[in-house]
Formats: sequence, structure tokens, C-alpha cells
Amino acid sequence: MAQTASLRFVKMNGLGNEILVVDLRGSARVIGEEEAAALAREPRTRFDQLMALHDPRTPGTAAYVRIYNTDGTLSGACGNGTRCIAWLEAERRGNRDPLYETDSGLVSAHVESMARITVDMGVPRFGWQDIPLRDEFRDTRYIELQIGPIDAPVLHSPAVVNVGNPHAVFWVDDVDAFDLGRLGPLLENHPIFPDRANISLAQVRSREDIKLRTWERGAGLTKACGSAACAAAVCAARTGRTGRKVVVHLPGGPLEIEWAGNDHILMTGPAELEYEGEIVAG
Repeated sequence: MAQTASLRFVKMNGLGNEILVVDLRGSARVIGEEEAAALAREPRTRFDQLMALHDPRTPGTAAYVRIYNTDGTLSGACGNGTRCIAWLEAERRGNRDPLYETDSGLVSAHVESMARITVDMGVPRFGWQDIPLRDEFRDTRYIELQIGPIDAPVLHSPAVVNVGNPHAVFWVDDVDAFDLGRLGPLLENHPIFPDRANISLAQVRSREDIKLRTWERGAGLTKACGSAACAAAVCAARTGRTGRKVVVHLPGGPLEIEWAGNDHILMTGPAELEYEGEIVAG
């Protein structure tokens, strides 16, 4: 792996969502898609998302962040990964309120402790062209999409939203009753999603509680997806299933999600440092 020579990394996770952090600030190096996919295949650097930090492009930001999925494709947002890099910024640079720039815009964070980091995930986008969808749907609280027999679909009528990435949320009575590992890739790559989509199963257990499983675009089944938790929370509130402040229970643990009065989504949860290392040629 000569391409990854002398590459220092930090392995972290957010509720089991595997995050690899590479700080490239001060260099002109850019990780290519093939190199990112190769890193994901290596046991030491296995990740669900790779957060590559580059020199700031916008004054006042801590870094410009490129986010890669397991397959090497770029992602617009990663809530769990943002909590991880925010904690590193606080610990190593003393900045407890970092502001980052991503391909989806500016993302701010506040680090209270390693167990409690809040990320402002921005304003959700509900317009069909902003998600984006192939077809025009004036009401994206549900769209005409189903999988299975037309008279007895396995899943149907998801809510859709863009929270940095495209998301489709299917409402179910039991998230564990479905083979998401089989259904996820079929729906992720459905023609109605020109940029593919994250596919979630959401089980609303009360006005303040949601259980969620997600098939992540470009990564597959993960223990936690922060942007999916945000997507489920705002779609649940928008359809009257919950209030605007909920706890979303993911396979890796809970996240607090608040759709604030200014329309921004605030996500609060932990980060965990696993180990650090370096890949050296030869």
C-alpha cells in the first residue's frame, strides 16, 4: 500500500459507528477514492466513514473535511464522525466549539465532555429536488415507493429528507422484523434516488422515543448513523408521530435529537478513542 505511506491516523467510533480520522492540515495531500476504499479493507484502518481534515477554505473554520464511505465514495455529512473530530479538536487544540466546512456546508459542534458532544447538523431539506428525487413529489412526508408485492408490500411510503445526505425513512412496527441487509441495497440503489440514499427503518415507541436501524449509502449496515437519526427525528415530528425532541435508539446506543426552533437539528452523543497508528511504506 505505497499510496498510504507515512499516513498517521486516529481510530475512533461514535456509538459503534467506525470512524477513521486523518489530519492532512499543513499538506496538499488528498486521499483518492481507491485509496480510501483500500484503507477500509485493512483491519487496522477499517472504517464506516473516513474523516479527512484539510486546511480551512473559509475563515473562522477549523478545517475543510472530506468524508468518505467504506466504498471510497464521498459523503456529504457524518454526525458521528463530526463528534469524533470535534473531541479531537477540543483535546489537542483547545477548541471546544469548532466549526467545520464540508461538501454540504458549515457544521458546528460543542464539546462538553467525551460523553456529551453536540453537533448542529443544519437545516433539513424537504424539497424533492433538494433530496434529490428522480420524480417530483410535492409532499415528501411520504412518497410512492414500495418493495414487495403491490397488494402486500414489505415496505412502503417512506418519508424522505436531505440531512447532508439523502435519507428515506420507512415506518415499521418492529425494526428487527426485516432483513435490512437484503432490502437495504435494493432501496439504496432504487432509480428514484439519483444519488442513492440512506435507508432507515424507524419504530416510534412514544412521542419521545424512536428505535432505528439504517443501511448507509456506500457503507452498508452500521451500528449507528447520526444523520439518519436526525432524518428519522425530523420526519417523525413532521408527520405528527413525535415532538421535536426525541431520543433515537440505534444498535450502538442512544442519540438525543432536537429539531430546534430555528429549524436547525441538534444531535448530542458520545465519542470514543480506540487507538492511533501510522501506515508506513514497505
